[in-house]
Amino acid sequence: MATMTVSEAPEGTRRESEAAAAPKAEWEIGAEIELEIADSARARRRGLLGRAGIAGALLLTPARGVHTLGMRFAIDVAYLDRELRVLSVRTMRPGRVGLPRVRARHVLEAEAGAMARWGVRRGARIAVRGTG
Repeated sequence: MATMTVSEAPEGTRRESEAAAAPKAEWEIGAEIELEIADSARARRRGLLGRAGIAGALLLTPARGVHTLGMRFAIDVAYLDRELRVLSVRTMRPGRVGLPRVRARHVLEAEAGAMARWGVRRGARIAVRGTG
C-alpha cells in the first residue's frame, strides 16, 4: 500500500474568491493519505466498482478519464499531468461519464468531499510514496 501527500499550489494559481471561500487552516496540506494504485488494465477497469466506499484514494495510471457507471457512491476525481500536478477536480455522481482530459496522464479518485479536505485543487502537486 502506498501513501500520498498534497503540496501547496504555487502562488497565483487560486483566485482571490477561492482563497476567501476556503480558509487555508481547513486544508490538510502535507497529510499522508492511504493510496491504492491501479496500474494494470484490469485494475483500472475495475476501479472503485462494487465497493461501498474507500478510506483513502485510488490512483489510476495511465488514465485520462473515468466513468461512474455502476458505482454506489459519488466520487471526487482529480486529473493529473505527467508531474502529478492537478489539472482539475470534479465531483461525479453515480451513472456519469466524464470527458477525458487531453493533458491528463493519471486520475485520482476518492469519496466525494475528500479532495477539498485534503487540499487537492488545481495547481497542487501529489507526491506518492511506498510504491515499490
